[in-house]
Amino acid sequence: MSLPVLLLLLLCGGQRSDGGVRAEGVAACRCDAGHVCDCTSRNLTHVPWIPLLVEALDLSHNRIAAVTAFDLVPYVRLTALSLRGNRLRSVAGRAFRSLGRLERLDLSANQLASLNADWFTGLLSLTHLNLLDNPYRSLGPWPLFQGLLSLRSLQLGGPSLEKLQSHDLSGVGRLDVLELHANHLRSYDPGSLSGPWPLGTVTLSLWEPFLTNQTLAEAVLDDVSYPETPLTLCDLQMYGNASARPFAVVARRRVRSLMLKNTSLSDQTVVDFLEVTDGAPLNILAFQDVIFVGEGHVERARKTRHDGLDTFYLRNMQIVNLYRFSSLLGLGFLLRYPRQVTVIGAQAFVLPCLTSSLFTNLQYFDLSNNLLTDLTLAETLCHGDGTLRNLRVLNVSSNAIKSLDLAGRLVTRLDRLTHLDLSGNVLASMPGSCSWPASLRFLNISSALLRMVTPCLPSTLEVLDLSHNDLRSLDVVLPRLKQLLLSGNKLLTLPPSWKTPSLELLVVSNNALSIFSPDDLQTFGRLRELQAGGNNFLCSCSFVAFMATALSGATAEGTGAGGARFTDDHDSYVCDSPLWVRGEKVGGVKFSLIDCHRLAFVASLCGVSLLAVLLLAVLLRRLHVLWYLRMMWAWLAANRSAKRRRRRHDRKRLLGNNDIGNDDPGNDSLRFDYDAFVSYSEQDAGWVEDFLVPELEENSSSQNAPQSLCLHKRDFLPGKWIVDNILIAMENSRRTIFVLSSNFVKSDWCRYELEFSHLRMFQGDQDEAAILVLLEPLGEEDVPRRFCRLRKMMSSRTFLLWPQDEQCRDEFWNSLRAALNGDD
Repeated sequence: MSLPVLLLLLLCGGQRSDGGVRAEGVAACRCDAGHVCDCTSRNLTHVPWIPLLVEALDLSHNRIAAVTAFDLVPYVRLTALSLRGNRLRSVAGRAFRSLGRLERLDLSANQLASLNADWFTGLLSLTHLNLLDNPYRSLGPWPLFQGLLSLRSLQLGGPSLEKLQSHDLSGVGRLDVLELHANHLRSYDPGSLSGPWPLGTVTLSLWEPFLTNQTLAEAVLDDVSYPETPLTLCDLQMYGNASARPFAVVARRRVRSLMLKNTSLSDQTVVDFLEVTDGAPLNILAFQDVIFVGEGHVERARKTRHDGLDTFYLRNMQIVNLYRFSSLLGLGFLLRYPRQVTVIGAQAFVLPCLTSSLFTNLQYFDLSNNLLTDLTLAETLCHGDGTLRNLRVLNVSSNAIKSLDLAGRLVTRLDRLTHLDLSGNVLASMPGSCSWPASLRFLNISSALLRMVTPCLPSTLEVLDLSHNDLRSLDVVLPRLKQLLLSGNKLLTLPPSWKTPSLELLVVSNNALSIFSPDDLQTFGRLRELQAGGNNFLCSCSFVAFMATALSGATAEGTGAGGARFTDDHDSYVCDSPLWVRGEKVGGVKFSLIDCHRLAFVASLCGVSLLAVLLLAVLLRRLHVLWYLRMMWAWLAANRSAKRRRRRHDRKRLLGNNDIGNDDPGNDSLRFDYDAFVSYSEQDAGWVEDFLVPELEENSSSQNAPQSLCLHKRDFLPGKWIVDNILIAMENSRRTIFVLSSNFVKSDWCRYELEFSHLRMFQGDQDEAAILVLLEPLGEEDVPRRFCRLRKMMSSRTFLLWPQDEQCRDEFWNSLRAALNGDD
C-alpha cells in the first residue's frame, strides 16, 4: 500500500472515530508491556482506539455490529485478532487488508450471513481461522481461502450451513486442524473436503446426516478419513439400525483413532458399530459426554474381531437405566485386547473381579473421578491376588478411598506397577508402615487431607507428590527420590536434605516458608530445579541479594546453591515482611547499607557517640567549662535573689522612714554596714584573725578610726545559702579585701563558691572597690586561667604585699587604711 493511500485511510479513520470512541478504547482495554490488549466483555460498539504497537487484540463478547475499512488500518503489527461473540453483521471487504502480519483471526459466534473472499486477500501469514457458529448457508460462490497459503487450522460451519461445494476449500493445502459443524448439512459435493493434505485432527458435527442421510455422511467421512488422522464425530444420536452404517467408511479407510463426543448410544447401535467396523485396525476408541440408553447386552457382536484395539477411553458417561445395566462379561471378547483403559467420571462404583480378570493385557488403568470405596476397590483389584499382573499404571484419584494401608496391600502383588495415583481421596491419616510392590516408582497422594507423613511411604519411590495437604514437616527417609512435590502445604522449612540425597526437583511453593539460604540448598547435592514461589518470605539483605542473583537466571554455581535453578514464575516470589517492603517482588527490593548492617551500624554509632562524649568531657574539663557554667548559674541565681532583696529593702524604707528624703545618697555611712568584706582562704584564717582584724578593728587612735570588717566565720547568717551570704556581705560593704595566696587560688571553696562574687565585683566601675593583699609573692602565672579578671587586675593594678620584715609593717597598715578610706 502506497504512503498517500495509507495517510488517506488514516485521515478517514480519524474522521470516523470521534473523541468519545477514542476515550472508550483507552478506558476499556487493558494493554500490557507485551503489546497485548484485552478488551473482552466491555460492551464496546466499535473497534476502539488502542496503542499503535499492539500485536494481539481481543475484542470478544462485545456488541460490535460492523467493522469498517478503516477500523484496523493503523494496527499493522497485529498478529492475533479475536472478534468472537459480537454482533457482527457487516465486515468491509478491505477491513483486514493492512494486517499483513496477522496469524490468528477469530470471527466465530457472530451474525455473518455471508462470507467474503476479500476479507482474506493479502493475509499471507494467517495460520488459524475460526468462522464457526455464523448463520451463513454456504461458503460462497467463489474460492474463499484461495490465497491463504500458510493456513494450518480451519474451523467453519454453523447451525445454518446446508451446502458444501467442490471449490470451497480450493487452495487450502496442509491442515493440522479441521473442524466442521454441519449438523444440518443437506448438500455435499463429493471431494469438497478432500483437498487439504496432509490432515492432522478432524472434528465433524453431523447430527442430521447420520440420522436421515447416511449416504451424505459417508461421503463426508470418505473425504477426511486417513489411517494417521484422528477422527472425532460430535453431536450424534445413534438409535436406528442404519445410524452406524457410515462407520463402514472408517473401517474401509483404516482409520486408527476414533472418538465419539456428545453422543447418544443404545445396545443396538453399539452392536451395529462393532459389526460395521469388524476387522478395522482401530487402535484408539474413545467416548466423551455419552448418554447410554440400554442394558449393556452386546453378546451378538462377540464374533467380531477387534484385536487391534489398544486404547479405550471413556469420559463422562451417563447410563439412563443404571439399575438395569448388566455386567461387562458380555464384552469379554473385547476386554482382552486393550492395554490402556480410561473410565473417568462414569459414576462407576465397582468393577467385579470377574470382569477385571478379563483385562489380560492391561497396562494402564484410569478409574479417576468415580465412586470407588475401600470395599469396591478391593473387589475391582480382586482383593490383591495379583490378577492384573501386567498393570504398570493405576489411577484411582478423586474417589472415596479412605485407607492407604488397604490400597498398598491391594497392589503389593502387582510386581510391574510403577505408577500409583491416590490423589483427591480422603486418606487423612497414614499408618506407621505399609506394604508396597518393589517396582513402585511414582506415587501421588496430593489433596488427600494428610496431616503427617510416616515411614509408610515406599523407599523405592523416585517421584512423590504430596501437594495440597496439611503437612507441616516431612520426616521420612527416601534414598532414591528424585522429584518431591510439596506445594500447597504448611511447611515452615525445607525438608531435611540428608533424607532425600538423590533429590533433583523440589517444589515447595505456596507453603509457609519465610527464608532459606544458599547453604540450605547446598546441602541438596543433586538438586537441579527448585520452585518456591508463593511463600511468606522474610526479606533480609542476604536473602534478597541471593534471590536477585538466582532469579536472574544464574545457576547455583554462581550463587552457592548447589546448581539449582528456580524454574517457576519469578513474580510469585514476593516479600511478606518487613512491612515497608510487603508485596514487593523479592528480586526488585533494594536495601540501604544501614538496613543491611543495622547491628554493626548501631554498634558503630554507639561507639562513636561514646567516644565523642568522652572527648567532649575531656575538652570541657580542660577548658573548665563546667566550672564556668556552675559559677554563672550560681551568680545568676544570687543576682536575682539580690535584686529581690533590694526591692524589698527599698519598699520598707519608703513605707517606714518619713525622713528618707533628707538622707544624703552620697553618704557611705548610711549605705553600708561594713567598711570591708574580707575574702580569704580558710588556710589563711590565722593571718586574718591574728593580724588583720586586731589591727583594723581594735588598734584605733586619733588618726586611725576603727574599721568594721565582714568575716564569713563571724558575720554570715546561719541557714542561708552561702552565695546569698556572700552577695549580702559584698553589697553591705564599701570595699572588698582579697587576701591572696597560693592557698586562695587552689582551694575548692574559693574555686567553686567564692569566685562568682569576683565576677560581680569585676564588672563595671566596681573594680575600684577591690583591694588586693598578697600574703606571699604571687605571679600572674600562678593564678589559673579561669581567674581571667584577677589575672588582669594583678597585671594592671597596684597591690599590697605583706612584708616579712616587722619594721615595714607599719607602712603596710597605713597603706591598707588609706585604701579602705579611699585616699589617693
